[in-house]
Amino acid sequence: MAGAAKILVVGPMGVGKTTLIGTVSEIKPLSTEATMSQAGARLDTKVRPSKTTTTVALDFGRITLGGELVLYLFGTPGQQRFLPAWKDLARGALGALALVDTRDLEASFDAIGHLEDLDVPFSVAVNAFPDSKPHSEDDLRSALDLLPHTPLVICDAREHQSSVQALISLVSHLIETLTEAS
Repeated sequence: MAGAAKILVVGPMGVGKTTLIGTVSEIKPLSTEATMSQAGARLDTKVRPSKTTTTVALDFGRITLGGELVLYLFGTPGQQRFLPAWKDLARGALGALALVDTRDLEASFDAIGHLEDLDVPFSVAVNAFPDSKPHSEDDLRSALDLLPHTPLVICDAREHQSSVQALISLVSHLIETLTEAS
């Protein structure tokens, strides 16, 4: 497949969206990370005490797969209050990679639900944090209420090849979905 595609990278705050885009981008990624404020702390779900910044608009990166397909990656903010930005970022998106964290699967429900509401095809990548416990694919599918055809992969957002494989899984799913619709 040749051309270009807009891809969203979504998930709750602290799941690794900024990290994944920075890991795979062949250009210097654009990041709108800002220091978390006291005002935001009242609104946002607390993640780790060590997390001091958060995306406030978007992250942007670019990767070329197979020398022919350019993916423009748009990372969404993870907080509920930025949902209007999601709707704008979703315009023209071919699909989305939903990152989840098994240490707090419940936090991912909103992100997956928003993709379904926006009718954006997606795959799910479980970001393997060092202190997360392994779960079977069946348990993860059940916990996230995923349809059988929704791709589910394990990745480490800090590792280039692992993150690229998660994106390839999404693109393969999108191609298959588009082929079936034709």
